[in-house]
Amino acid sequence: MEKTLDPLLGLLLLTSLFCCGQAQDAVLTTEPNWSTFYSGEFVTFRCDMNEGENSDWEYKLNKNNESYLSIKKDKNNTFTFLLHSGEYQCCGHKRSSDETKCSNTVTVSASPPQPVLSVSPSWLNPGASVTLSCEGLEHQPAGWRFFWYKAVPDPSSSSYTSELLPGSTNGTEQNSFIINGSTLTAGFVCRAGRGEPEFYTYYSEPKFIWSADPRPAASLSVNPDRVQHFRSESVSLSCEGNSAGWRVKRFTERGELLDCSYGGRMNGSTCTIEPFYFINEVFWCESKSGEFSNAVNISVQNYYYDGIILVSPVHPVTEGDPVTLSCRDKKQQLLSNVFFYHNDKLIHNDSRGELKISAVSKSDEGFYKCQHSGKDSPRSWMSVRVSSPASFLFLKLLIIGPAVRIVLIFLLLLFLCCRRNNDSSAITYHHAFTPANQDAPPLYLDPINWQELLQKGEATGSTRFSCVSTHLLPVSTTSLPDASRSPQDSSLQAPLHHQ
Repeated sequence: MEKTLDPLLGLLLLTSLFCCGQAQDAVLTTEPNWSTFYSGEFVTFRCDMNEGENSDWEYKLNKNNESYLSIKKDKNNTFTFLLHSGEYQCCGHKRSSDETKCSNTVTVSASPPQPVLSVSPSWLNPGASVTLSCEGLEHQPAGWRFFWYKAVPDPSSSSYTSELLPGSTNGTEQNSFIINGSTLTAGFVCRAGRGEPEFYTYYSEPKFIWSADPRPAASLSVNPDRVQHFRSESVSLSCEGNSAGWRVKRFTERGELLDCSYGGRMNGSTCTIEPFYFINEVFWCESKSGEFSNAVNISVQNYYYDGIILVSPVHPVTEGDPVTLSCRDKKQQLLSNVFFYHNDKLIHNDSRGELKISAVSKSDEGFYKCQHSGKDSPRSWMSVRVSSPASFLFLKLLIIGPAVRIVLIFLLLLFLCCRRNNDSSAITYHHAFTPANQDAPPLYLDPINWQELLQKGEATGSTRFSCVSTHLLPVSTTSLPDASRSPQDSSLQAPLHHQ
């Protein structure tokens, strides 16, 4: 029995090696040497029969098991052409022995890939950088260079056009890109390219970074002015700023980018939407000129009949400002006996009607929720904006003691006094006055009544006054022209003087 099987096994092996006179020992190689190709790329195929420099072969390239290209009576075994989707295989026919060898297959995908862009963080923090990552290409080391773009609202549609970011003209080898100093809401896209001529992937879907700070050029306000809402009430979002042609955009929990028209209606620059059509979403405004507003996060209470909501500010609060949080039911009644939580930790052991923070600080930032009769509201994030140095200094000036304020006011008046004297003289010249009574002693003038003295200036003389410290002191004298002469007739020189 074993002797009978041996010839059969040998026949099966020969059959696997030769099918219709074809041996499976040819190799199809590619240049560039990539493992995946896409329709529209240029590539060079090389068909190797593994028999050295033998000109007795004729070559052809098959596509989807059908003859595609042929090279006859030539030892050149390369094919360079624009790829189309399909499976490619090279075969060689040896004229002297009528032998045929066919290679492995190379698959070309039908369309370019589309990368996926991710951004981190999604919400901007002052001074923090933003990292863009272009992902989704299975073989990123395979010659790809990555290009980064700003998403610009297209006024003719609800989509976007792209604008290359600075530093991205020639692409980057890394699939990540860092943006420093970004402070405004903005959208971004990416794509990749490789080869010569360059072949590009599709653009990614836009992803956004959001700024919560309203600004005069573009701002979004919410009515009712809170983060959480009931399903039974509508919400109005209004775009304001220096531009025209506003539209409201939405980003859903499922990662969908929608317009106001989905479950809402746009009237001028205001979008009115029913909360029935969303749960938790980010909203912002875009103008035809490319302006982006601040973004707001709005959530909806899922319990239609007996849920409660936390009333919290929809915009960031400034450090040092007072903040009041409360809890309401569907009838908009302010609830008492409420417990408040910050980052899931109970703030006070006793219940109360409102949570009042007299001067909010950065440590108060975080998630808040309220609890009443065993019912919890959704959580909402309260953002705290750090005061600018100028605002901080102004705040300090407002709360310093009355005595210090009086000193500051006194010094300011003294400065104005000296400046007025300097402005009314040439270089170091100061007007000089003496009392009408020449026998009167020199006057020491307090800054508060100096103007009263100037109004009595019917006299001329040689006493000179200068602003020094907190008094006007007499200094060295010189003769002055008669007061009856006009300034044009007077040649006034300012003498050097010393205290």
